[in-house]
Amino acid sequence: MKEFVATGRRKTAVSSIRIRPGSGKVDVNGRPFEEYFPLEIQRSAILAPFEKLNGNGHYDMIIRVKGGGVEGQVIASRLGIARALLLSDESLHHEYKSQGYLTRDARKKQRKMYGRAKARKRFQFSKR
Repeated sequence: MKEFVATGRRKTAVSSIRIRPGSGKVDVNGRPFEEYFPLEIQRSAILAPFEKLNGNGHYDMIIRVKGGGVEGQVIASRLGIARALLLSDESLHHEYKSQGYLTRDARKKQRKMYGRAKARKRFQFSKR
């Protein structure tokens, strides 16, 4: 039985995905998928790469995700799943690339700089 492993990242969230042929069972950090991601919009965003496959529920997934917030973890998981499915079927590359599933969103929080209140906010200016 072949297993495909991939990683996805978004901001500070890092997701490690293990996909193997199976019944469609998904575990996230040892918990059921529906328990870890309770909102339907989150679950559908994570499973979006499977919509391009004929065998939608024919893979078991083990997702290990840490860091970041919930939305960052969702996007990191989606990227990892798309990369893992790409390892199993190279013909999906053009489809996934055009959908944006293979694009790593490199935006991160800008650091606070000295002489400023926050990253871009300045201290209050007093003319006199």
